[in-house]
Amino acid sequence: MADRSPSSRAPRAWQRMLSGRRLDLLDPSPFDIEIEDIAHGLARVARWNGQTVGDHAFSVAQHSVVVQEIVAHIQPDIEPRWLLAALLHDASEYVIGDMISPFKSALGVNYKDFESRLETAIHVRFGLPAKTPRAIKTLIKTADKACAYFEATQLAGFSKTEALGFFGRPPVGYELEIRPEPASIAQARYMDRYHALVAARDAAAAPRPTAWTPKVPRRAAGRRG
Repeated sequence: MADRSPSSRAPRAWQRMLSGRRLDLLDPSPFDIEIEDIAHGLARVARWNGQTVGDHAFSVAQHSVVVQEIVAHIQPDIEPRWLLAALLHDASEYVIGDMISPFKSALGVNYKDFESRLETAIHVRFGLPAKTPRAIKTLIKTADKACAYFEATQLAGFSKTEALGFFGRPPVGYELEIRPEPASIAQARYMDRYHALVAARDAAAAPRPTAWTPKVPRRAAGRRG
């Protein structure tokens, strides 16, 4: 007789979200991903493992909105869909949390593969290419490092010289004063930005009406006299 005791079952590999979705962590499906779950989770995930000053953690949700704004500052004519990609660049962290870069390196390739599968499912869910083009990925990474520079120097105790060594210099002409927001506000701002970018993307992708000029029939030449 098969052993059906709880200890004999395979470990649970899915997470129940507040939306009611069950996300399979080993094989994530786009159908089980909801933006409300992402916004809720990211607003409660702290950057820098929470080692920041202030009454509130600087959340991944707030960070993501700033990164999207920096991308728009660097390339003002960028397509709205790539701004959406920038907003979602850390969306996988609503499941796996915000692991600092040294820890990601320590975990190795298996972690990166897991993160990549989840990112692909998120992109498919929200109508983005499964893989972000290299140029866009580089642009988002530049904006991500710029945001990290401001976070490091204003919240995480880094000197400007130290931050420059790790993250490089922010874009010329861009200044940022960071004020960490409560989770509820960060979540609402993330959702608002998501809806604005989706509307802009859909408007840009919609076919434009063709200009039409009605033809006026020529009057038949009549005889005079």
